Amino acid sequence: MITDAKSVLNMSITVTVSAQNPLASPGYNISIKTKKLLQNHEISAGARVNAWVDSMRASSPTHTKSTSSVTDDQVTWNVCTELSGWCFWYLQQSKDSENFMVYENIQLHHPSALEMFEQIIDASKGKQIVMFLDYDGTLSPIVEDPDRAFMSKKMRKTVRKLAKCFPTAIVSGRCRDKVYKFVKLAELYYAGSHGLDIKGPEKRSKSKNDGESVLFQPASEFLPMIDEVYKQLVDITKSTPGAKVENNKFCLSIHFRCVDEKKWSELAQQVRSVLKEYPKLRLTQGRKVLEIRPTIKWDKGKALEFLLESLGFANCTDVFPVYIGDDRTDEDAFMILRDKGQGFGILVSKFPKETSASYSLQEPDEVMDFLRRLVEWKQLSLQAQSRM
Repeated sequence: MITDAKSVLNMSITVTVSAQNPLASPGYNISIKTKKLLQNHEISAGARVNAWVDSMRASSPTHTKSTSSVTDDQVTWNVCTELSGWCFWYLQQSKDSENFMVYENIQLHHPSALEMFEQIIDASKGKQIVMFLDYDGTLSPIVEDPDRAFMSKKMRKTVRKLAKCFPTAIVSGRCRDKVYKFVKLAELYYAGSHGLDIKGPEKRSKSKNDGESVLFQPASEFLPMIDEVYKQLVDITKSTPGAKVENNKFCLSIHFRCVDEKKWSELAQQVRSVLKEYPKLRLTQGRKVLEIRPTIKWDKGKALEFLLESLGFANCTDVFPVYIGDDRTDEDAFMILRDKGQGFGILVSKFPKETSASYSLQEPDEVMDFLRRLVEWKQLSLQAQSRM
């Protein structure tokens, strides 16, 4: 049961559907459980290994499949959308007012961006839409081998059309050159290494001003240190099967998606033994990945602000930024938009999470559907204007 209003944000809903008679309301065994979600936090190089492992588990829940029931971790964002009638009926019949607040929180605070598309468009009327897209888990599926996180041809075609309609940027934790090789679209802005390496599209205009490409690298002085740490981590993690260290130029990623959970403590100890000698580097976490970055005040939110300023939208009220991402690091951008009261963030996730995003999408396929609808709306708007 919910004991206070603040607890509402820490809830998840589990719905088990009877296979015998799914259309009958008594066949729905609806149980609503509370579940604390650990808040996003950074880990200092001197933190205890146990805290590291606990945080690794919190940021990377293991989703086990079950044929008989649906577990807490397998709850999807649209569970109450798909079964909204039954949820409403059940909560009304049971007079469970406290848990009805949970239902309202998921439905009202993080609704599907696809279902709310018309309202989103209405909010953007008269403003310039600017698109910001994460890569892994947003434009491409999350895969075990990060070197094989390819986006589909359909997604690439969709993003190409999107960029013809709106200024579009890819904001990723990946090395900028690497994410460019995945996306292969020269007309986009790219912010790699969590925004520490930014470059604009190659301009073909003869105008000197138009021909310049944005280039911003606020952490260049850290490159020798990052390369040094990378070599040490590659060497020390060889003894941990499945661990993969990725050099993203201005940051490092230690992927543990393929590491046995029993080995996480060992991996955390290895990383700690290296980082304790580098106080100018900090450790954060994403989806089954540890991220090592310089301790400068720069993140994806700062990158978003820099790109908006570069596009000429600094302190403008007629701009409508849309940021779509799936990771903890994207929360910095979501918070910027929420604090500014401009545009909105969309979290890509199948599971309920605490987020500063306004809307949600479940997976890259839904992201592609949303982007397609944006393109279609823009094209229809231009056609209508041409007839006037």
